Amino acid sequence: MDPIVATPISESSNITDFVVTNGNGVKGLSEMGLKTLPKQYIQPVKERITVSNILPQESIPIIDMSNWDEPKVSKSICDATKKWGFFQIINHGVPIEVLENVKDATHRFFNLPAEEKRKFSKEKSPSNSVRFGTSFSPDSPEAEKALEWKDYLSLFYVSEDEASALWPFACKCNICVRTYIRTYIIHRIGQVLVKSSDQVLEYMRGSEPVIQRLLEALMKRINVKGIDETKESLLMGHHSDMSILTILLEDDIGGLYVRGNNDSWVHVPPISGSLVINVGDALQIMSNGRYKSIEHCVVANGSKNRISVPIFVNPRPYDMIGPFPEVLAGGEKALYKQVLYSNYVKHFFKKAHDGKKTIEFAKIFYVF
Repeated sequence: MDPIVATPISESSNITDFVVTNGNGVKGLSEMGLKTLPKQYIQPVKERITVSNILPQESIPIIDMSNWDEPKVSKSICDATKKWGFFQIINHGVPIEVLENVKDATHRFFNLPAEEKRKFSKEKSPSNSVRFGTSFSPDSPEAEKALEWKDYLSLFYVSEDEASALWPFACKCNICVRTYIRTYIIHRIGQVLVKSSDQVLEYMRGSEPVIQRLLEALMKRINVKGIDETKESLLMGHHSDMSILTILLEDDIGGLYVRGNNDSWVHVPPISGSLVINVGDALQIMSNGRYKSIEHCVVANGSKNRISVPIFVNPRPYDMIGPFPEVLAGGEKALYKQVLYSNYVKHFFKKAHDGKKTIEFAKIFYVF
């Protein structure tokens, strides 16, 4: 790809044209050799992570999944979701080759010329299930305090045929993502039915056993038989996820931070071959707060491009979510009301990233 010639882009309209309209994204900005960030991307001081509020001695749990059936593995999963809402898994059964293929496919897509990536923008994409974009774009743009330094490709799996026909060619191996999740992960975390295109799809299929087994362990702890069916889509600000679970594959750059106690942050260092698992708001609501969705964010490296491939295991848009009856059977008060999941998602995108405030949409406030 021809190098981008640096031009003045200080005006907001110029930024929008270059990054969004022309499809260059923040990757294009990073390749211009800018000496300073455009003001639109500078986070407010109070939102930044500093050395003073990082806890270097703390770390999220690392769980060895080589023997899923050992009771101590199930206990470790449940304990991690209650205390941290985050953990890393190793020896999970997903071939390293599959994970590396997914990362290669991701690099291939984002290294495409801008005009190729722009074919999958909101205005031009052949399907609502495939979307290339940049930064976080709430429905009320003025709500966001600062733009996020990221580009993304969101892939929502509908069917094998649609994925093969409409997903970017560079990501067809991301059907290996699907295969990865489906074959290796979801069948080990819970009763999650996921169908999914080559490297991304393979990755997804491989993850299914992991997701199923994780969910099995979590549901057993709270006496719930299982979750009938979920779908996942492939979609830096402080936020918690809307999902039931998020399965994250990241490269070796690092930069993921998880909220600790007393306004502190804990770095999640990359471990080769591992996957990062975190609880989403939906599971916090359904478990009546037993399992915690935790605020997290990503700090840009400053000199290297970071890639990550999250798989969001979500309820269906038309599902009502609320505390499981089994959780409330002993007389426990419901902390959350029943909400239509699509309404919860709409609420999330109507505002700026604001830590854990999204979940208040479903919270019941008792007056005594």
